[in-house]
Amino acid sequence: MATYYPPVGFHFKVEFGVTQDSEFEFQSVSGLSVDIETEEFAEGGENRFKHKLPVRTKFPNLVLKRGLVTDSDLIAWCRDAIEDFQFKPTGVMVKLLNEEHQPLKTWNVVHAYPVKWSVSDFNAEENSLVIETIELAYNYFKS
Repeated sequence: MATYYPPVGFHFKVEFGVTQDSEFEFQSVSGLSVDIETEEFAEGGENRFKHKLPVRTKFPNLVLKRGLVTDSDLIAWCRDAIEDFQFKPTGVMVKLLNEEHQPLKTWNVVHAYPVKWSVSDFNAEENSLVIETIELAYNYFKS
């Protein structure tokens, strides 16, 4: 029987439908999770508990972090949304890679658009990179 090793979480790439550049080098990706919202229903005559029924799924924002890039197609797409209020939703693919740089698992994020962009604090007492954070709202993802 072959020994199975779980994949490492640091070898991944992110691809956007709005850019032709190779903008897949991110420091971290978070927000690939889903919650099922429930609604409580009280049954007449049953006082010990309430029934919980599934209602809908809820997806948090996708948060991407990387070293600051001053000019790119991705940043232009974000600026269009944030500065000009021109939203162009796109697909985003997050790919977990193996040691040969081939995808082990892919998450297809549907109808993503930027809702927040920020940069890390500037501090003259530290020698650190400027990190930009791009936060995307999306409808759902498929894996």
